[in-house]
Amino acid sequence: MPVYPDRIVVVGAGPVGLCLSLALAQADLKVCLIEALGDDNFLEQVPRAGTNHPATLEMYERIGLYGKLEPRGIVAPVFHYWDRHKGKLIAAFDHAHLKNDTRFPYVLQCERIKIVEEALKMARAHPNIDLRLQTEFVSFEQDAGGVTAHAINPGGEKEAIKGRYLVSGEGARSIVRKTLDIAFEGFTYDDRTLNIEVAYDFRKHGYAHRNYISDPREWSNLFHWKGPPDRWRVHFPTDPNADEDALTRPEALQSRLQGFLPTGKPFDIVGCNLYVVHQRVAQKFRVGRAILAGDSAHVNSPIGAMGMNSGVHDAFNLADKLIAISRGEADDMVLDRYERQRRHVAIAHTQAQTIRNKRLLAERDPAVRQKNHDELRRTAEDPKLARNFLLRTALFESLREADAIA
Repeated sequence: MPVYPDRIVVVGAGPVGLCLSLALAQADLKVCLIEALGDDNFLEQVPRAGTNHPATLEMYERIGLYGKLEPRGIVAPVFHYWDRHKGKLIAAFDHAHLKNDTRFPYVLQCERIKIVEEALKMARAHPNIDLRLQTEFVSFEQDAGGVTAHAINPGGEKEAIKGRYLVSGEGARSIVRKTLDIAFEGFTYDDRTLNIEVAYDFRKHGYAHRNYISDPREWSNLFHWKGPPDRWRVHFPTDPNADEDALTRPEALQSRLQGFLPTGKPFDIVGCNLYVVHQRVAQKFRVGRAILAGDSAHVNSPIGAMGMNSGVHDAFNLADKLIAISRGEADDMVLDRYERQRRHVAIAHTQAQTIRNKRLLAERDPAVRQKNHDELRRTAEDPKLARNFLLRTALFESLREADAIA
């Protein structure tokens, strides 16, 4: 049988892989972190998630990351639901209702790219992390004693990287998941989402830093990000049959933005991208010594900021179990508990909540829309109901429910 070094091999230096690696390294475990991007293009990633919920901020603080992110983000205690059809604010939810539940009664608007930039600096500096940038992971194999990851290093040479366990933080196209032939169960929405980044201050129109905007024809999300220059992202659904080039032409983007907020002046558009939204969960999160986490295990609609946050929660849950195994406090059967806990959260919380969020914003039946809006308003105005709502949307409820799963 091959000899395996006592380390964990992690594939993917996104928020999930970096948080997992830092949590393990700080507990004195050795980590080899493999990432296909190099120093020349690591920070040239497409703008993605960046709303960090209170429960996630607690985890960042545990590894010393939070203090590096706060100055680069926006502290946002309040978020809004709007009725675009009527041009009215439906409800304002204030995380101050959670002041006795967490020392972070707010979300931090800090984009994914800033998170990975700061976490990568920490990983570079940690002696327990062997960081392999510009290294392409191509395959793996495992036996009872460990795993062997096959990769192509920056020099174009094939390399075998051995360890006790392999964790896929690769994202939705996970080679590990596909190699293990694990079904990625769920569906893909017909419509694509258009994200437009704008240098414009929407607060002067009454918007909060985070806004969910209901409309039977064209729902939207509106989020504020720290600059310079400060930017706002506006998300729109699109016709699934529309031509991509036609959707993203400058005049088409301006027209859509003017339809959202008529200003009579062109918006300063910083960028845009069009993406497909999936709702999928892997049938299994673990086979032997190979483990899935984050988007490798589950993907979902971005409405509600559940995806990246839930992936980071996977990372810390898994880190605790790998640390316990390393210290002889548990055997690897505890990894089956990781699967039970985090797969339950992915299905019962992340998937269910994000599907519900989109349905709420896109609802077309006038009577159902009015009922939904009235319920949101009542919930926001009742401190007890608002706290329970925020415990769910801030992901504390999912963590507590997972802890109760044996």
